[in-house]
Amino acid sequence: MEIVLPQGEGPKAPLQSPSGAGYLLLAGNVDRRAPLLPRSRTKRALVNAVSQSLAELAQSDTVVYADLFVARLVAPGEGDKLLRRRGLSPARFDVVLLIQTVDPAGAVDLRAHPAYRELRRQITGAARHVFEVAGRNVRRIADVEHTKASVYLFNYFYADDAKRLIPVWEYTAGWFVTNTALPDSEVIEPLAGERADFGIINHASWPRWSTFLPKLIFLPSFRRFVLGTFAANGIAAQPILYRLEARHAHSDSVRVAGVLELLISEPGGLAAPSLFDVVTGAAGNCWAVYTLSSAVRAGRRA
Repeated sequence: MEIVLPQGEGPKAPLQSPSGAGYLLLAGNVDRRAPLLPRSRTKRALVNAVSQSLAELAQSDTVVYADLFVARLVAPGEGDKLLRRRGLSPARFDVVLLIQTVDPAGAVDLRAHPAYRELRRQITGAARHVFEVAGRNVRRIADVEHTKASVYLFNYFYADDAKRLIPVWEYTAGWFVTNTALPDSEVIEPLAGERADFGIINHASWPRWSTFLPKLIFLPSFRRFVLGTFAANGIAAQPILYRLEARHAHSDSVRVAGVLELLISEPGGLAAPSLFDVVTGAAGNCWAVYTLSSAVRAGRRA
């Protein structure tokens, strides 16, 4: 795929192989006010309600994590006019739920989960505009670690020719790696049959604001190379920066229990005491694994 690089190529982002994970993203535009201003009563109530529902959803067998992000800054972007010409709303999502599943099929199936249906009802009831998509990972610098201290990016990309998006992203992400020490990034592509408002969504993070924000303001190459490359290829890039509001990972003890039960029940599988020795060496939580393996052995004897 040929793309236009008006300032020359520059280095591409260093990539790992894509993961096999699936994603379910649910985003809403709740407040009209700027993200840095105090939240409205509606938004405060929504955040509290969503956090509780996410905790329940995170215990689903196919969920890796179910996290809530709240916008802090709409960063400089490109392409509002292009989006409006195509009848699409620019991304102004101040609340985002990102749910990672063990595979893309799990993301699609999760829509039927009662806790997710409740989350969608809550977001739809409070937001003026809602965007929902199930996707898969197609490019990855490194897994994005969700910790409270980091600053998180969701960048929503559109192009009339969607095949341009990933090649352009590889070069522009290379600029961010070189100039802002971008440590991670996961590119999410909608699954077949999903909404095509945005051809890819880039999720990334930096450890602190000072790592990257001055570079976006003071480095001329940001506008010349990054925004210029987007414009030259007819790409709308809509970056929004978020804080992690709530994190709910699938309980490690639940996962270990499932693994133990599977391996012990398999014909020719490890005996429970041997499995205990193996798993405790890797899990670093002997008491939890011992309790689970004992429960599984008791169930097998019953």
